[in-house]
Amino acid sequence: MEFERSSGIFLHLTSLPGPDGVGTLGDPAEQFVDYLASAGQGLWQICPLGPTDGAFGNSPYQTHSSFAGNLLLISLDGLVADGWLTDDDLADRPDFDEHWVEYDRVGEYKQRKLRTAFDRFRETAGESENQALDQFAADNDGWLADYALFRALKDHFGGDGWTQWPADAKQRDPDALARYRDELSEEIRFREFVQFCFDRQWRRVHEYANEHGVRIIGDMPIYMGMDSADVWANPELFDLDEDNEPAAVAGMPTNPDSDGTGQRWGNPLYDWDAMAADGYEWWIERFEALLSRVDITRVDHFKGFERYWAIPADAPAAADGEWREGPGKELFEAVESALGELPIIVENLGGITPELRELRESLGAPGMNVALYADWCTEDHMYMPHVYPQDSVAYTSTHDTNTVMGWYRDEISDRQRDCLHFYMDSDGHEINWDVVEAVWAADSILAITQMQDLLGLGSETRFNTPGTAEGNWTWRITEGGYDQGVAQRLRAVTERHARD
Repeated sequence: MEFERSSGIFLHLTSLPGPDGVGTLGDPAEQFVDYLASAGQGLWQICPLGPTDGAFGNSPYQTHSSFAGNLLLISLDGLVADGWLTDDDLADRPDFDEHWVEYDRVGEYKQRKLRTAFDRFRETAGESENQALDQFAADNDGWLADYALFRALKDHFGGDGWTQWPADAKQRDPDALARYRDELSEEIRFREFVQFCFDRQWRRVHEYANEHGVRIIGDMPIYMGMDSADVWANPELFDLDEDNEPAAVAGMPTNPDSDGTGQRWGNPLYDWDAMAADGYEWWIERFEALLSRVDITRVDHFKGFERYWAIPADAPAAADGEWREGPGKELFEAVESALGELPIIVENLGGITPELRELRESLGAPGMNVALYADWCTEDHMYMPHVYPQDSVAYTSTHDTNTVMGWYRDEISDRQRDCLHFYMDSDGHEINWDVVEAVWAADSILAITQMQDLLGLGSETRFNTPGTAEGNWTWRITEGGYDQGVAQRLRAVTERHARD
């Protein structure tokens, strides 16, 4: 798909201000759309929207479903407006930290209030509201029935991952599943209700954004977490053994950010032959579901579609794996044949081989370039903004890097800092704005900055540090962070470089 020259801000929904201890849909999301519009920005990039788990550090890239929404993102005030909560129900709202998401406290509180809303829905909902929930469940039956049962079973078995469940549930014995559906029918209905609420609120935000000239960039992780409804419900599509345990797991042979010993991510790998045999139906459904919610999607770890690193499940080290061929263009052709032109951008950072470049170019999908990766002392280095090609997305920084100011103060060498000053013709006083200006001036069709970079915030506000399990995904902007002076300055930069 061809894109227009435009720009925007990366700020995940959990980072928005608001009274629920975490950013939500409803008013908090719409207020950020208003801020984007005031800053002249046409893009809002976010992380995946799926349900997260404290056992995996609340990472939006390790979710329980590639289709479901995160209940933490549901606005409780929005449920008051719908009549399923009252102001009195929220009178005990805790005094949450406005700077950081306290996931355990927020999750416990949200769960209680959503169950209160569900009870009131059952007591008071009229025929039309019940029909709307039934219709939502029917329209999304391809994933919702399995997901709702998966979450009900997970609660039933004390929160254990599905590989620890009794054999009849783990192996999806049909008679056992029928029995569980009957025994857990109320919990299943609750999970359907939660997804119904999320869907209603998300669609309102998406419509509001589009009405204000803002397109949303979503995110599609290549791999699923093992403890997900997707793997449990479709074991034949994954590289599992006869006990539905991973035969091999995902990772990379080297980790450029550490000591070179590699990364063991632990996600189950796909059985690409099985997926090809049914025409990549699961991927078609996954793309269709995501693209019904967003306008553009970033495809994470695009490298894995060209070839991927497979680590035997019992191997002691990531380096013990091997490269295997991915599905390549065949998968994307199947998806495009079913859905039409795909509005995607791809994460192609690190290890850019000719084969990977050829695959990306064959799809016409812009890749990513990140200014923080540049060698400022090497002429025309590939990550210097002035050499970015048009078919790319230029970033000041990303959710997986430090902020510009954190990087400038804490990470780069004195030599690199001097070369950066020379490149930017700057004394470094406002290096965050220097980098924004350079990225916006690039030929890249799209340009994105993190909100932290606009505000000149340091390492303490870094959103995620890959390879670490704690302290990530927690930063929140306060309402005071929506500085109109910053917005007008970004609008001027955007106009100067002919971006929308």
